[in-house]
Amino acid sequence: MAAGVVVAGGRSTRFGEPDKALANLAGVPMVRRVADRIAPAVDALVLNCRADQREGLADALAGYDHPVSFAVDPEPDRGPMAGIRTGLRTAESEYAAVVACDMPFVDPALVAHLFERAAGRDGAVPRLDGYFEPIHAVYRADAMAAACDRALERGDRRIVAPFEDLEIAAVEGEELARFAGDSFENVNTREALADAAERVE
Repeated sequence: MAAGVVVAGGRSTRFGEPDKALANLAGVPMVRRVADRIAPAVDALVLNCRADQREGLADALAGYDHPVSFAVDPEPDRGPMAGIRTGLRTAESEYAAVVACDMPFVDPALVAHLFERAAGRDGAVPRLDGYFEPIHAVYRADAMAAACDRALERGDRRIVAPFEDLEIAAVEGEELARFAGDSFENVNTREALADAAERVE
């Protein structure tokens, strides 16, 4: 079984109100578009969120094709690494894909490829223009969660800090170029949302 973890617990200060995860993207909540995009590559979905988001996210995911569970941050606002850790602790599979809630163009074929590349390792992470994309990656759930714990315990909140303790496959160059180039696009402003809606429609 393969799980998908959608990280949605951030405050989205650049986006404003309402919650970015629930923003209307061409008639569909953005988090639902992300979940629908990764559905072909996963068997279950975990939503990482704050407690105050759970009801709205549950409504957005009503009728989803796979089982949905929630990984509520015990301490909100500790950053994306803490959200990844909380989501992975809830995933009931050896490997899990982690995707941000504001990536509505995530390529399911790339997610499936990352699962293949992660096999036998602690994860597979795209590296675009020399930079890792940790919230568009596949991890061995237990290993990555433990590495996040160690990084947070030593006060290192850099989202790539857990990689120092893991065997990670970097997916880059020609290997990465075979997949949709807009898979990594973030919709984190109102202007980006309007542009995404035009493309979807």
